[in-house]
Amino acid sequence: MSPWRLLLTRPEEDCAALAQYLAAQGVANASLPLLAIEPEPLDAPRRSLLAALASYQAIIVVSKPAARLLLGSLAKAGLPAPPTGWFSVGGATAGVLQAAGLEVTCPVQGDDSEALLASPLLRQAVAVPAARVLIVRGIGGRELLAERLGEQGASVDYLELYRRRLPEYPAGTLMQCIEAERLNGLVVSSGQGFEHLRQMAGDDWPRVARLTVFVPSPRVAEQARSAGVQQVVDCRGASAAALLAAVQRSAAPAS
Repeated sequence: MSPWRLLLTRPEEDCAALAQYLAAQGVANASLPLLAIEPEPLDAPRRSLLAALASYQAIIVVSKPAARLLLGSLAKAGLPAPPTGWFSVGGATAGVLQAAGLEVTCPVQGDDSEALLASPLLRQAVAVPAARVLIVRGIGGRELLAERLGEQGASVDYLELYRRRLPEYPAGTLMQCIEAERLNGLVVSSGQGFEHLRQMAGDDWPRVARLTVFVPSPRVAEQARSAGVQQVVDCRGASAAALLAAVQRSAAPAS
């Protein structure tokens, strides 16, 4: 049995799958979803983008919720998914699209925008004259992909299918969960997830920041350190396998 006892904070559906995976590997965990996914209405501008998917040289899907909602929106609109041109930021997102029969390119190392931008196949896709790129995501988020692809001469559009919010919990829920479950580590899957963790902690943040925080990338690791987290572990990816590997190579604090 692993000495780690982790708090999982991903959206509810992802928390459930990750909790089962970790438990099977002997890692105790508790779930407190700090990201709620709220689909956006499929209005006329979004329907127009869906209908024009085949006109894009690259369709970049940045998250599992974006992938699920995109596939659902296509089915609802009775539109086929183009057979080529699919890219994802991470392997888990690629898996959702691949399960629908799509061929998807994703980074071999790393689950972030920087890793995808290094992909030779993405560079090749946007190297054609007047290349068009569609980024499928939630409302808001990083602009790095659009900025870098724009610098390469591509025209970039966004198809934003959902918004993220912090679920409502009674005050003190986070610290109560940590203490009741005797947790010694926290898992966040994104920069926004980390900000929700800080918001949820409130006045308890100094105590929460003493726990080890597992993060998916150097960017979120720096975000956590800047906020005062004393022990940060970069999992080098957002997948369950990347988290487990990080847990197994990291020494748990003395109980």
